[in-house]
Amino acid sequence: MTVWLRKILKKPINDKRTYRLMKALGIQVKIRRKRIFYGRKEACVVSGNHLNREFHATRPNEKWVTDVAYLPFNQKRLYLSVIYDLYNNEVVSYKLSRYDDFQLVQDTLKAAVQKRKVKGTLLHSDQGVTYTSRAYHHLLAKHQMRLSMSRKGNCLDNACIESFFGHLEAECFHLLTFNQGSEVEQAIDEYIKFYNTARYQKKQKNLSPVQFRRKAM
Repeated sequence: MTVWLRKILKKPINDKRTYRLMKALGIQVKIRRKRIFYGRKEACVVSGNHLNREFHATRPNEKWVTDVAYLPFNQKRLYLSVIYDLYNNEVVSYKLSRYDDFQLVQDTLKAAVQKRKVKGTLLHSDQGVTYTSRAYHHLLAKHQMRLSMSRKGNCLDNACIESFFGHLEAECFHLLTFNQGSEVEQAIDEYIKFYNTARYQKKQKNLSPVQFRRKAM
């Protein structure tokens, strides 16, 4: 919020002042709740944790992380699959579906490889059923990508993608009421566009993810 205000107002504003103003106006930031992880069936193929919580990347497409989150609305739910570049915290690709299945993950990866050069890219995930399927491993091998997986039941091994989903929930999803899946899709499209192009981040010299990547190029 502070970085965004500095960009818009073009004035120096510190975090404490932002907090005081938000408090005076009755604006509160919702605390991001932890996502719940349920037990899964025995995996087919499990990879080692090659990312090993080394979340810093030195170039685009060096390290990606991925996961699927569910988005509840009107007693229904959609599933959001995301691939996220650790170099500049950019959402490389995302897909929404009514089903949490291999097709969703496959479509997300296909969208990513159409945009980027992925030979040698490390793609990290949890040990969900889809990610441990032989079909998923064959898909990554086809594109000459390297596979990494969190240790079983250890969400901190994929903390960056969890953080992104937390921001999406706190800054977008909890602010709105959805009756139709199309409304959810529109909100997600708009938020991810905002996140990539206009959500300025301190760790990236107060640039948005896209600005940071373009400046590096």
